[in-house]
Amino acid sequence: MGKLTADYLISKLSDAKIHFERALDCKHTEFDDLYPYMIEHPQFFWYKRYVAWSELLTIVKLADELEIDWKEQFSEKQSEYITSRVMSSRVLDEWYETNDSKEHVG
Repeated sequence: MGKLTADYLISKLSDAKIHFERALDCKHTEFDDLYPYMIEHPQFFWYKRYVAWSELLTIVKLADELEIDWKEQFSEKQSEYITSRVMSSRVLDEWYETNDSKEHVG
């Protein structure tokens, strides 16, 4: 197996960010396909966001351990949310609010 490159990890981080943002926006993600029966449950979107957030934090943790700068992929506020690791209602409500200067990937 080849070495894990910074570019590879940054691309996975970008995928995880898009996955989280799609979950925030209640758009279709891979999670919908894995648990189609869950769509009927009121908690479904909470679980979906939790899974996407966990994925994002896992990749950030790997980037930190490998000393790869991941913060340039996010606004300053988003980086703070990720660093604090807690997905609060504030994260859900304000994720995009301070993201005006960044290009929104959809």
